[in-house]
Amino acid sequence: MSETDQLPDRFGQTRTSLHTLAEHVLAASRYRATGRIGLVVRPGGFGTPPFGPDHRTVSVEGCELVVRANGEIGRTDITTLRSAGQAAGIEPGAPSAVYTPATSLDLDAPLVVDPTAAQLIADWYALADEALRRFTAEIDPDAPSPITLWPEHLDVALAASGVNYGASPGDDYVNDPYLYVGPPSLPTTPPDPDGFWNQPFGASLSWEKAHSVDQAVEFFRAGHQRLPR
Repeated sequence: MSETDQLPDRFGQTRTSLHTLAEHVLAASRYRATGRIGLVVRPGGFGTPPFGPDHRTVSVEGCELVVRANGEIGRTDITTLRSAGQAAGIEPGAPSAVYTPATSLDLDAPLVVDPTAAQLIADWYALADEALRRFTAEIDPDAPSPITLWPEHLDVALAASGVNYGASPGDDYVNDPYLYVGPPSLPTTPPDPDGFWNQPFGASLSWEKAHSVDQAVEFFRAGHQRLPR
């Protein structure tokens, strides 16, 4: 995102619609084939890693649900969960045995996906994904986990030494997109005179202050350096 970007009026609706798809179609597709729910950042949005004998992927790209399998590509406009499920070849429904879904399962409720908002979210994920990849190389001794887009929170993140580093498109804590560092408990020493730890869960940096991959890496690095060893 650049300094001139503004969140469009339908950003919140778009985020909720994409979250709904992530839980009830994308994660559901992968879970039923592999028992796993993690997603990944993909060009134009996000989707599943390849799974199954046909190396299937189910992705959100802009305003479309895209299914790739055996070298073939199917594209469907995002309209409802029912339509998306038919395109993906599953009955929609989040894997509730793993976690309690954050979004509602209403097969015929309209899914509102504004093209500008969807692009902003895709760009935000791309920035965060690249920043986390660079940051991973810096903290190799901490044995960072793979970078994963988690459907329950719609955030892309990694964990290292019990600390979560990631990016959210916005949620109940912070409405706008933000980066975060989430330690198991907030550090009490040394003192925090600059107010880095500004959230109940740790630290956040708004998208308005993270215009580049370099700035995102610097934020993750600053959190890592402030944690007790």
